[in-house]
Amino acid sequence: MDAKEIQEKIDILQKEVSTVIKGKDEVIRKVIMAILASGHVLLEDVPGLGKTTLAKAFSKALGFANKRIQFTMPSDIVGMSIYNEQTNAFEYVEGAAVNCNLLLGDEINRTSSKTQSALLEAMAEGCVTVDGVTHQLLEPFVVMATQNPVTSGGTQALPDSQLDRFMICLSMGYPDAESQLAILKNVSDRDLIEKVQSVMTIEDIKQAKSYVKNMQVKDEILRYIICLCEKTREHEHVELGISPRGVGALAEMAKSFALCEGRTYVVPDDVLAIFPDVCAHRLILNTKARRENVTAYEILEEIAQQTEKPKLLRK
Repeated sequence: MDAKEIQEKIDILQKEVSTVIKGKDEVIRKVIMAILASGHVLLEDVPGLGKTTLAKAFSKALGFANKRIQFTMPSDIVGMSIYNEQTNAFEYVEGAAVNCNLLLGDEINRTSSKTQSALLEAMAEGCVTVDGVTHQLLEPFVVMATQNPVTSGGTQALPDSQLDRFMICLSMGYPDAESQLAILKNVSDRDLIEKVQSVMTIEDIKQAKSYVKNMQVKDEILRYIICLCEKTREHEHVELGISPRGVGALAEMAKSFALCEGRTYVVPDDVLAIFPDVCAHRLILNTKARRENVTAYEILEEIAQQTEKPKLLRK
């Protein structure tokens, strides 16, 4: 597929998912971008806004094999070895991450650190290891995890290393009045999801991901991305800024954004459009920031405004 064909399929995919998720076209678009950029998605918001429904709609529209997990034991993700008396040998029983293209993790911050560690290997390496044996996951493999940032009872904060593995962190927010009216007039979420049609194949996704991966980016843009991220490390309110992995994520998301906009090249505004989504959850703020109630989004906005964009860019 060329860029135009990919962009047309992206538009169809967005339209199909939006039949279930009303009034959230920007969120849907950014999830698509993350998938094409080979990333994982963290949905952070209060309950009842459709985070789980969004993941289910994507799995159907993409024709993905999907599984859902509520995070109890590490073996639920990676699987386990069980002794078979008939064969007198241990046999591997798959976990949720195996033979799955889209893994939906409900309330990821309610699980134990051991289970989070098991998920971390799957997200970072595309494989799971049980009893010293490595099992490769399907390609593509996408984790869409949800967490409630308001209720802290019974939760454990995600390790910084795991947060860094999520390419973007999105908040869906409340739908507007017209969208809520459409939701009330429609049938249940389950009925709507059943009607979602598969509009892209796994092969389509692989080709689109390959296109994003191989898209060339001008050095001026890459230096701009590096400059933005380096300034997070020097900011007075930041204890730990964007890692090199975060720099790479920003570059990949910028390419994916450009492709979704129908272009084969990246411009500075592509970078700025996804800068907060890629970077806010990666920042670790210091005590001064907490004392002054400064947020990660405010810091990123300040850095974006103070950093000069590259000029005289050409295709």
